[in-house]
Amino acid sequence: MRVYLVQHGVARPKEEDPERPLTDNGRREVERMSEAAGSLGIQVSSIFHSGKTRARQTAEILAGHLNPGGGCMPVGGLGPTDDPETACRLVVQSRTPVMLVGHLPHLGRLASLLITGVSTTAVMTFHNAGLVCLASTEGRWTVDWALTPEIVP
Repeated sequence: MRVYLVQHGVARPKEEDPERPLTDNGRREVERMSEAAGSLGIQVSSIFHSGKTRARQTAEILAGHLNPGGGCMPVGGLGPTDDPETACRLVVQSRTPVMLVGHLPHLGRLASLLITGVSTTAVMTFHNAGLVCLASTEGRWTVDWALTPEIVP
């Protein structure tokens, strides 16, 4: 089983636009990462996002390249300060690979919870528009790989 964790693309500052949509550069980076994910053959059944504008836009761009059968939809528990236990249950109950598009510090806490069993141990650094693949074998989660905009041409 695999889960893909994605930090939303670079967004406008709250002072400029309270909705915080992606910047033009943020959108380009997400497009580039989405194309790379598609060319790598990444397949997910669904893409879930927090519902915040920047996460929704990122998820929609990814969905345009990955065509998840279950679609792209907001779910509770993926907000920046949400308890990672909710997202952990979603991941563990999934029978097929899914992608979660969200925010810091939540994604870091979720990765920590899956890998170490506690949400307070830092296990990796996330990047805007970056993709992290976690894999589970017999209930144990590990980091399989990560892609960041800096290494994707």
